[in-house]
Amino acid sequence: MSSKITGSNDATGSHHGATAQQGTLQTPQNENKLGTSILLFVVCIALFFGAVYSLSFLTLDNPWPMAVCIALFALAFWIPQTVLGRSDSAGEH
Repeated sequence: MSSKITGSNDATGSHHGATAQQGTLQTPQNENKLGTSILLFVVCIALFFGAVYSLSFLTLDNPWPMAVCIALFALAFWIPQTVLGRSDSAGEH
């Protein structure tokens, strides 16, 4: 996906007979579309809220809600940071 840009390389601002040069601005190739980003946000926030909600069942006799909380909380942060990765915004190739 690339965007067309127009501009002049003349730093002084004078346009002595030169036409505007056209270039191509490369945009990151692995950015998500809006719908995909919203869906991923909803899934991750649901995992986070599920982790918080599981704490309402926590008692001293039952440690499993805490285990569920830790697992869901870890998934809510691990999925976006490692599985999905980041966009190619740093210019690294």
